[in-house]
Amino acid sequence: MSGAVDQLLARLRHEDGVLVRVESTQGSAPREAGTWMAVWADGLTATIGGGQLEFQATKEARDLLAGTRAPFDGIQRYPLGPSLGQCCGGVMFLSYERIAAADAPRLQRELVAQLKPVALFGGGHVGAALARLLAALPFAVRWIDSRDGVFPDALPAQIDTEHSEPVQDAVAALAPGSRVLIMSFSHAEDLDIVIACLRRLRERNDLPYIGLIGSKTKWATFSHRLEARGFMAGELARITCPIGVPGITGKEPEVIAVAVAAQLLQSLG
Repeated sequence: MSGAVDQLLARLRHEDGVLVRVESTQGSAPREAGTWMAVWADGLTATIGGGQLEFQATKEARDLLAGTRAPFDGIQRYPLGPSLGQCCGGVMFLSYERIAAADAPRLQRELVAQLKPVALFGGGHVGAALARLLAALPFAVRWIDSRDGVFPDALPAQIDTEHSEPVQDAVAALAPGSRVLIMSFSHAEDLDIVIACLRRLRERNDLPYIGLIGSKTKWATFSHRLEARGFMAGELARITCPIGVPGITGKEPEVIAVAVAAQLLQSLG
């Protein structure tokens, strides 16, 4: 499944729409600032929270698309109370923008920039399953491997691929705030990537999550090797291994991907 950005761009090639964005909120609200949906003449892409608010926003966007109402003057305020049949009690502030094919490059930059960066090292079975899943979640994925020909030809807009040899050299150029997932085809590469991440933490301390696929035994072996290279216990504690939320025991690639994606979402706070 491709992500919402990819779906928007695909549909925008053939028809105009209206982009509805949540600019800000006050109090309890169904979605946060930065959330968006695209409204088409006969459909929606993404959601701003559903319910009567989304129904009303969709109607107003379609009126704008059909030319039966004038463009909005600035940001619109929607109290989430009895008038909308919702009891959240907060307020949402929405903007409306008519969009066409010419807007696609700008929208791709803007909407992908809102996503949280993830660096995924490894194009194997688990990496591929995880990439497919992350494309439907609020992440921009940089998918990295040292091997040629491992990535699919067609990928969602929020996934970029990179061939890096040696693979650990890619760590230095990761976006600040990247969450790193390490699952290469070899333990030697995994160790090199972990070392590069630990060195970056020493220099910049800007990788909030570093996850390494593997067992407790693998991590015990890695820990001894890393300690021999001068890394301290507090530094090693920054590495999550095994990865994935506890309690999910299946080893199928798709099952592991779900557990890892859930842990990534937890790391967002």
